[in-house]
Amino acid sequence: MENILIETELKMSSSIENMEKRLTNIRAGRANPAILDGVLVSYYGVDTPLKQLANISIPEARQLMIKPFDKSCLSAIEKAIFEANIGLTPNNNGEVIILNIPALTEDTRRDYVKQAKNVAEEAKIALRNIRQDTNNDIKKLEIPEDDIKNGIDEVQELINRFNKIVDEKLKEKENELMSI
Repeated sequence: MENILIETELKMSSSIENMEKRLTNIRAGRANPAILDGVLVSYYGVDTPLKQLANISIPEARQLMIKPFDKSCLSAIEKAIFEANIGLTPNNNGEVIILNIPALTEDTRRDYVKQAKNVAEEAKIALRNIRQDTNNDIKKLEIPEDDIKNGIDEVQELINRFNKIVDEKLKEKENELMSI
């Protein structure tokens, strides 16, 4: 039973990590290189993550600068950013690509908060599914009924702890999005 609980905790932790990654991709009006994490550039016919092809820096609070290691891939990077549909227009000056991040309006902030809430809700659903699977696994064990009940109670304590983490992460993201 101990192995089942350890495995459950690992699964729940990875759900939280997944949620954190997804929350990072919701932009808060400030430059964050993580916005570009999902951008794949076709480099010599191979889809390559942007951060493997260029240095990404933040020269100003609302600006990203992409300086490729190989200048010949500038247009491919520019095309990949357009196709990634992240809502940013690349400016190519022949040396680097500049991404200006527009200031968020109140409506966009609210939309991003809704997105963050959806991500958090999906994480909670994932946690509930993990709990359900674990409870079923515990019930299948041939152990005394009291041990089964204790195991289910421990799983409930785990999910309560992880749900609290989800709520805290969501609150942090909401504060980040709503602060100007």
